[in-house]
Amino acid sequence: MEPILDIATVARKTGVTSRALRFYEARGLIRPLRTASGRRAYGAGELARLDAILTLKRAGFSLSVIAAMLSDRKADLGKQVAARLAEVDLRAAEIAETRLLLQSLSSRIDRGETIDVATLCSLIRRGDEKMSEDKWQPVLDRFYSVEERQAWVDSATRMPDGFDQQAYAETWKDLGARIEAALPLDPAGARAQAYLAEWRALLEPFARVASPEMMAGAERLYDRMDEWQGEVASPFSSRVWAFVQAASAAEG
Repeated sequence: MEPILDIATVARKTGVTSRALRFYEARGLIRPLRTASGRRAYGAGELARLDAILTLKRAGFSLSVIAAMLSDRKADLGKQVAARLAEVDLRAAEIAETRLLLQSLSSRIDRGETIDVATLCSLIRRGDEKMSEDKWQPVLDRFYSVEERQAWVDSATRMPDGFDQQAYAETWKDLGARIEAALPLDPAGARAQAYLAEWRALLEPFARVASPEMMAGAERLYDRMDEWQGEVASPFSSRVWAFVQAASAAEG
């Protein structure tokens, strides 16, 4: 007869808190049995499932993705692994950029510069912006004329007051990652069209200040992502961009 463990024993053996175990249960990830008195009881099957959850979490998969993996024996694991790999690659590029920035700041401090917290924050923001500009510049030079690049610079001055460029960029990354994880999707399906609506809503601040020519230029740039995606960290992959185009074509 297989051993049946209570929640306290499972927590002690796995290092997972009782609170986390209850949370996993509420999300439908695990389904412990109940004793006659209503206490949770974990058999070998649920312990194996919990081990799979913890293993997949260590690889960085979200709980929603893990739930999908465990609920479907025919789940497309290749798609999920590819989406996670894209996230890791993006994070690795960000870490490399951060390391260069911190090395530069460390050198300034070692030279005897007096830097307080406010100055440090300012230097970090400026460094982030400068590294991003430096990486994007060769790409933009290939795809835009001097006049077209200046038009984009001018459009930035017409953004709404209080516009947070960093938060905006992070929102694009989040949307790109969510779409990547959901692919493949029927472009005409309800879920695909919901993502398309979210995409357009996020694009709206720039669509308001950009000319049709500027928007067409941006589309040309992303149509040729495969030519430059390894040079800069794009907020979404060429696969996501292709999906957005397909969803737009299937609209209505």
